[in-house]
Amino acid sequence: MSIVLENVSKRYDQQIVVNNVSLEIKNGEFFVLLGSSGSGKTTILNIIAGLASAEQGRVLLHDRDVTDLPTQKRNVGYVFQNYALFEYMTVAENIEFGLQIRKVPKKERQLKRDELLELVGLVGLGDRMPRQLSGGQQQRVALARALVLEPDVLLLDEPLGALDARIRVELRRSLKAIQRQLGVAAILVTHDQEEAFDLADRIGVMSYGRLIEVGTPQDLYQRPQTEFVASFLGTANILLGHTEADRIQIGPHVFKLAKEATRFS
Repeated sequence: MSIVLENVSKRYDQQIVVNNVSLEIKNGEFFVLLGSSGSGKTTILNIIAGLASAEQGRVLLHDRDVTDLPTQKRNVGYVFQNYALFEYMTVAENIEFGLQIRKVPKKERQLKRDELLELVGLVGLGDRMPRQLSGGQQQRVALARALVLEPDVLLLDEPLGALDARIRVELRRSLKAIQRQLGVAAILVTHDQEEAFDLADRIGVMSYGRLIEVGTPQDLYQRPQTEFVASFLGTANILLGHTEADRIQIGPHVFKLAKEATRFS
Protein backbone atom coordinates (compact mmCIF):
# COMPACT_ATOMS: atom_id res chain seq x y z
CA MET A 1 0.00 0.00 0.00
CA SER A 2 1.22 3.52 -0.81
CA ILE A 3 -0.60 5.27 2.06
CA VAL A 4 -1.93 3.76 5.27
CA LEU A 5 -3.62 5.64 8.10
CA GLU A 6 -4.23 3.70 11.31
CA ASN A 7 -6.72 5.16 13.80
CA VAL A 8 -5.54 8.74 13.24
CA SER A 9 -7.05 11.52 15.36
CA LYS A 10 -6.38 15.25 15.72
CA ARG A 11 -7.78 18.06 17.89
CA TYR A 12 -7.58 21.83 17.65
CA ASP A 13 -8.59 23.75 20.79
CA GLN A 14 -10.40 20.73 22.20
CA GLN A 15 -12.37 20.28 18.97
CA ILE A 16 -11.92 16.94 17.23
CA VAL A 17 -11.17 17.63 13.55
CA VAL A 18 -10.02 14.11 12.60
CA ASN A 19 -11.75 11.34 14.49
CA ASN A 20 -10.17 7.86 14.48
CA VAL A 21 -9.65 7.67 10.71
CA SER A 22 -8.24 4.48 9.16
CA LEU A 23 -7.59 4.25 5.44
CA GLU A 24 -5.53 2.28 2.92
CA ILE A 25 -4.64 3.65 -0.53
CA LYS A 26 -3.14 1.35 -3.14
CA ASN A 27 -0.10 1.94 -5.31
CA GLY A 28 -1.02 4.14 -8.28
CA GLU A 29 -4.55 4.82 -6.99
CA PHE A 30 -6.25 8.19 -7.40
CA PHE A 31 -8.18 8.63 -4.16
CA VAL A 32 -10.50 11.55 -3.46
CA LEU A 33 -11.52 12.80 -0.01
CA LEU A 34 -14.94 14.40 -0.44
CA GLY A 35 -16.76 16.46 2.15
CA SER A 36 -18.06 19.86 3.09
CA SER A 37 -15.89 22.62 4.54
CA GLY A 38 -14.64 21.77 8.02
CA SER A 39 -15.03 18.01 7.62
CA GLY A 40 -11.32 17.35 8.27
CA LYS A 41 -10.14 16.65 4.71
CA THR A 42 -7.23 19.11 4.58
CA THR A 43 -6.11 18.19 8.09
CA ILE A 44 -5.70 14.59 6.94
CA LEU A 45 -3.51 15.76 4.04
CA ASN A 46 -1.44 17.86 6.44
CA ILE A 47 -0.98 14.90 8.78
CA ILE A 48 0.20 12.71 5.88
CA ALA A 49 2.59 15.45 4.75
CA GLY A 50 3.91 16.11 8.26
CA LEU A 51 2.57 19.66 8.34
CA ALA A 52 0.38 18.67 11.29
CA SER A 53 0.97 15.98 13.90
CA ALA A 54 -1.47 13.22 14.74
CA GLU A 55 -2.39 13.01 18.41
CA GLN A 56 -2.94 9.30 18.05
CA GLY A 57 -2.54 6.70 15.34
CA ARG A 58 0.10 6.01 12.70
CA VAL A 59 0.93 7.13 9.14
CA LEU A 60 2.73 4.70 6.81
CA LEU A 61 4.00 5.53 3.32
CA HIS A 62 5.08 2.52 1.26
CA ASP A 63 5.29 0.41 4.44
CA ARG A 64 7.52 3.00 6.14
CA ASP A 65 6.27 4.46 9.41
CA VAL A 66 6.60 8.24 8.95
CA THR A 67 4.41 9.29 11.89
CA ASP A 68 7.23 11.10 13.68
CA LEU A 69 9.32 12.11 10.65
CA PRO A 70 9.60 15.74 9.50
CA THR A 71 8.05 16.73 6.17
CA GLN A 72 11.33 16.76 4.24
CA LYS A 73 11.96 13.09 5.06
CA ARG A 74 8.56 11.81 3.89
CA ASN A 75 9.06 12.28 0.12
CA VAL A 76 5.61 13.75 -0.39
CA GLY A 77 4.53 16.13 -3.16
CA TYR A 78 1.95 18.72 -2.08
CA VAL A 79 -0.09 20.99 -4.38
CA PHE A 80 -1.93 23.81 -2.61
CA GLN A 81 -5.16 25.51 -3.66
CA ASN A 82 -3.50 28.93 -3.85
CA TYR A 83 -0.54 27.67 -5.95
CA ALA A 84 2.04 29.02 -3.42
CA LEU A 85 4.49 29.90 -6.20
CA PHE A 86 7.49 32.14 -5.56
CA GLU A 87 6.47 35.36 -7.30
CA TYR A 88 10.05 36.59 -7.67
CA MET A 89 11.16 33.41 -9.48
CA THR A 90 10.55 32.39 -13.08
CA VAL A 91 8.53 29.29 -13.92
CA ALA A 92 11.75 27.36 -14.47
CA GLU A 93 13.23 28.53 -11.16
CA ASN A 94 10.04 27.58 -9.30
CA ILE A 95 10.16 24.06 -10.71
CA GLU A 96 13.89 23.66 -10.03
CA PHE A 97 13.72 25.04 -6.49
CA GLY A 98 13.46 21.69 -4.67
CA LEU A 99 16.31 20.24 -6.70
CA GLN A 100 18.46 23.30 -6.02
CA ILE A 101 17.91 22.95 -2.27
CA ARG A 102 19.13 19.37 -2.58
CA LYS A 103 22.18 20.59 -4.49
CA VAL A 104 21.36 18.62 -7.64
CA PRO A 105 23.81 19.58 -10.44
CA LYS A 106 22.61 22.31 -12.81
CA LYS A 107 22.47 20.15 -15.94
CA GLU A 108 20.42 17.49 -14.16
CA ARG A 109 18.08 20.17 -12.78
CA GLN A 110 17.51 21.64 -16.22
CA LEU A 111 16.85 18.24 -17.77
CA LYS A 112 14.29 17.36 -15.11
CA ARG A 113 12.71 20.82 -15.40
CA ASP A 114 12.31 20.48 -19.17
CA GLU A 115 10.77 17.01 -18.79
CA LEU A 116 8.18 18.38 -16.38
CA LEU A 117 7.40 21.46 -18.48
CA GLU A 118 6.56 19.07 -21.31
CA LEU A 119 4.59 16.77 -19.02
CA VAL A 120 2.34 19.58 -17.76
CA GLY A 121 2.00 21.29 -21.14
CA LEU A 122 4.06 24.43 -20.48
CA VAL A 123 6.93 24.04 -22.97
CA GLY A 124 8.35 27.45 -23.87
CA LEU A 125 7.06 29.21 -20.75
CA GLY A 126 10.03 28.57 -18.45
CA ASP A 127 11.25 32.19 -18.56
CA ARG A 128 7.90 33.73 -17.59
CA MET A 129 7.04 35.02 -14.14
CA PRO A 130 4.00 33.61 -12.32
CA ARG A 131 2.09 36.90 -12.72
CA GLN A 132 2.35 36.48 -16.50
CA LEU A 133 0.47 33.17 -16.41
CA SER A 134 -3.21 32.32 -16.21
CA GLY A 135 -4.57 30.60 -13.12
CA GLY A 136 -4.61 27.25 -14.89
CA GLN A 137 -1.00 27.67 -16.01
CA GLN A 138 0.08 28.62 -12.48
CA GLN A 139 -1.55 25.48 -11.14
CA ARG A 140 0.36 23.42 -13.71
CA VAL A 141 3.59 25.00 -12.47
CA ALA A 142 2.64 24.10 -8.90
CA LEU A 143 2.01 20.51 -10.02
CA ALA A 144 5.37 20.33 -11.81
CA ARG A 145 7.13 21.70 -8.71
CA ALA A 146 5.48 19.02 -6.56
CA LEU A 147 6.53 16.26 -8.97
CA VAL A 148 10.11 17.35 -9.56
CA LEU A 149 11.43 15.41 -6.55
CA GLU A 150 9.66 12.23 -7.73
CA PRO A 151 7.50 11.90 -4.61
CA ASP A 152 6.19 8.59 -3.34
CA VAL A 153 2.72 10.12 -2.97
CA LEU A 154 1.01 13.23 -4.33
CA LEU A 155 -1.31 15.32 -2.15
CA LEU A 156 -3.67 17.84 -3.77
CA ASP A 157 -5.65 20.28 -1.62
CA GLU A 158 -8.54 21.54 -3.78
CA PRO A 159 -6.07 22.45 -6.56
CA LEU A 160 -8.78 23.40 -9.04
CA GLY A 161 -11.09 25.33 -6.70
CA ALA A 162 -9.99 28.82 -7.73
CA LEU A 163 -10.35 28.22 -11.48
CA ASP A 164 -13.33 28.82 -13.74
CA ALA A 165 -15.48 25.89 -14.86
CA ARG A 166 -13.99 25.40 -18.34
CA ILE A 167 -10.40 25.44 -17.08
CA ARG A 168 -11.30 23.08 -14.23
CA VAL A 169 -12.59 20.45 -16.67
CA GLU A 170 -9.50 20.78 -18.86
CA LEU A 171 -7.11 20.54 -15.91
CA ARG A 172 -8.97 17.55 -14.46
CA ARG A 173 -8.23 15.60 -17.62
CA SER A 174 -4.57 16.65 -17.57
CA LEU A 175 -4.20 15.85 -13.89
CA LYS A 176 -5.61 12.33 -14.24
CA ALA A 177 -3.47 11.64 -17.33
CA ILE A 178 -0.28 12.82 -15.58
CA GLN A 179 -1.03 10.78 -12.46
CA ARG A 180 -1.67 7.67 -14.55
CA GLN A 181 1.50 8.20 -16.57
CA LEU A 182 3.65 8.54 -13.45
CA GLY A 183 1.86 5.79 -11.52
CA VAL A 184 2.06 7.76 -8.27
CA ALA A 185 -0.60 7.34 -5.59
CA ALA A 186 -2.58 10.56 -5.18
CA ILE A 187 -5.08 11.97 -2.68
CA LEU A 188 -7.17 14.91 -3.80
CA VAL A 189 -9.32 16.89 -1.38
CA THR A 190 -12.48 18.53 -2.73
CA HIS A 191 -16.04 19.52 -1.88
CA ASP A 192 -16.99 19.31 -5.59
CA GLN A 193 -18.89 16.09 -6.27
CA GLU A 194 -18.51 16.33 -10.05
CA GLU A 195 -14.75 16.66 -9.66
CA ALA A 196 -14.64 13.69 -7.29
CA PHE A 197 -16.64 11.44 -9.61
CA ASP A 198 -14.60 12.48 -12.64
CA LEU A 199 -11.19 11.81 -11.08
CA ALA A 200 -11.48 9.15 -8.41
CA ASP A 201 -10.75 5.45 -8.49
CA ARG A 202 -12.27 5.48 -5.01
CA ILE A 203 -13.89 8.18 -2.89
CA GLY A 204 -13.87 8.63 0.86
CA VAL A 205 -16.80 10.70 2.16
CA MET A 206 -16.06 12.71 5.31
CA SER A 207 -18.24 14.53 7.81
CA TYR A 208 -17.24 16.20 11.11
CA GLY A 209 -13.85 14.51 11.18
CA ARG A 210 -15.13 11.01 10.48
CA LEU A 211 -14.57 8.93 7.38
CA ILE A 212 -18.16 7.85 6.82
CA GLU A 213 -17.82 5.55 3.81
CA VAL A 214 -15.29 4.53 1.15
CA GLY A 215 -16.02 3.05 -2.27
CA THR A 216 -15.87 3.47 -6.01
CA PRO A 217 -17.88 6.38 -7.41
CA GLN A 218 -20.41 3.94 -8.87
CA ASP A 219 -20.83 2.00 -5.62
CA LEU A 220 -21.25 5.11 -3.48
CA TYR A 221 -23.81 6.60 -5.85
CA GLN A 222 -25.83 3.48 -6.65
CA ARG A 223 -25.34 1.38 -3.50
CA PRO A 224 -24.57 3.68 -0.54
CA GLN A 225 -24.31 1.92 2.80
CA THR A 226 -25.33 4.88 4.95
CA GLU A 227 -28.16 7.36 4.88
CA PHE A 228 -25.67 10.23 5.07
CA VAL A 229 -23.89 9.22 1.85
CA ALA A 230 -27.19 8.50 0.10
CA SER A 231 -28.38 12.03 0.83
CA PHE A 232 -24.99 13.73 0.35
CA LEU A 233 -24.22 12.50 -3.15
CA GLY A 234 -26.30 13.93 -5.97
CA THR A 235 -30.04 14.40 -5.71
CA ALA A 236 -31.39 11.67 -3.48
CA ASN A 237 -34.86 10.24 -3.04
CA ILE A 238 -34.98 8.58 0.35
CA LEU A 239 -38.03 6.63 1.43
CA LEU A 240 -38.45 5.46 5.01
CA GLY A 241 -39.70 1.94 5.34
CA HIS A 242 -39.61 -1.25 7.37
CA THR A 243 -37.97 -4.45 6.13
CA GLU A 244 -38.96 -7.95 7.13
CA ALA A 245 -37.47 -11.06 5.49
CA ASP A 246 -37.75 -10.44 1.74
CA ARG A 247 -40.28 -7.62 1.93
CA ILE A 248 -40.28 -3.90 2.61
CA GLN A 249 -43.23 -1.80 3.72
CA ILE A 250 -43.34 1.88 2.80
CA GLY A 251 -46.42 3.50 4.22
CA PRO A 252 -49.38 1.27 3.40
CA HIS A 253 -47.56 -0.39 0.47
CA VAL A 254 -45.61 -3.67 0.63
CA PHE A 255 -42.96 -4.59 -1.95
CA LYS A 256 -40.94 -7.74 -2.49
CA LEU A 257 -37.20 -7.06 -2.17
CA ALA A 258 -34.75 -8.11 -4.86
CA LYS A 259 -31.87 -10.25 -3.58
CA GLU A 260 -29.28 -7.56 -4.34
CA ALA A 261 -31.27 -4.73 -2.70
CA THR A 262 -29.39 -2.53 -0.25
CA ARG A 263 -30.97 -1.93 3.13
CA PHE A 264 -30.21 0.76 5.66
CA SER A 265 -30.46 -0.26 9.28
